[in-house]
Amino acid sequence: MAEFAARDLVAAPFELAELERAAQAVHEVLVPTPQLAWPLLAARLGCEAWVKHENHLPTGAFKVRGGLWFLACLQAAQPDCRGVVAATRGNHGQSIAFAAARLGLRAVIVVPHGNNPDKNRAMRALGAELVEAGEDFDAALAVAAQRAADEGLYALPSWHPVLVQGVASYALELFRGMPPPDVVYVPIGLGSGACGVIAARDALGLDCEVVGVVSVHADAYAQSFEQGQRVATTSADTLADGLAVRTPSVPALAYLQQGLARVVRVDDEAVLAAVRALLEDTHNLAEGAGAAPLAAALAERERNAGRRVALVLSGANLDRATLARALDLTLEEETRS
Repeated sequence: MAEFAARDLVAAPFELAELERAAQAVHEVLVPTPQLAWPLLAARLGCEAWVKHENHLPTGAFKVRGGLWFLACLQAAQPDCRGVVAATRGNHGQSIAFAAARLGLRAVIVVPHGNNPDKNRAMRALGAELVEAGEDFDAALAVAAQRAADEGLYALPSWHPVLVQGVASYALELFRGMPPPDVVYVPIGLGSGACGVIAARDALGLDCEVVGVVSVHADAYAQSFEQGQRVATTSADTLADGLAVRTPSVPALAYLQQGLARVVRVDDEAVLAAVRALLEDTHNLAEGAGAAPLAAALAERERNAGRRVALVLSGANLDRATLARALDLTLEEETRS
């Protein structure tokens, strides 16, 4: 059973056996997602290009892996727990609602005002009690903490080592399902996905770069990575809601500082262009955070010439209005071989 106490991942990295234990539990519920090489993306990027398709999961995003493992561990450790509360911009909330419904737990999910309406509908459909409060994720997090105290609910974090264990199942699938990559681009919200890739890479003893991707409009993790200390921003105003975080997690940041090669910033227009490119080249839909890795790889096209690149398409929960914006873009013509 996973421990819920704080854990310093820099001092005590994950062992392969514990990641495989979490993956086994995840795979009892979910079918592994594919990792596919796409020739048109390769032509666009000038390198061998693989995509990890977390958009194929039943919640449309990778976070359900962490939710399943965390709540399984929570129920084993606290069998009297009857409900949980979490703050989210959508994918974490869908993860918790999906896992809670399987275990018969109450799930209260707090989202900021103006949150993605499609994600809100999906969370309600999964059985969550949805609460709209606060102007952004950080404000919603404070409301969730208060609901936990007032109602005796377990406050689920958005980043925790146990969540990383579950999420790392996709990275194990990726690394075992493709030839060894030279570089993996992965989006950073609060960091569980990127930490999961680092955990799996290190546990498997592989030698590849892991590059984190953030929005230039919500670059707290990039600033923190560059300055070697946590830096909070005053806003996180980006259409890529999965990247819209103002305050990094301290333990996540420490682990990312140790394991990332670098952090790349992308703007909203580059993200919209990447949404369209993925639709054109792979016929897969990506939300903003899910398209951000391609946007970053396009920005580093010359750097990656001739290399084998993996892109984590972390989710597909894109609202119709943002998709319409992406499809209206006129993309600069790419040179293709």
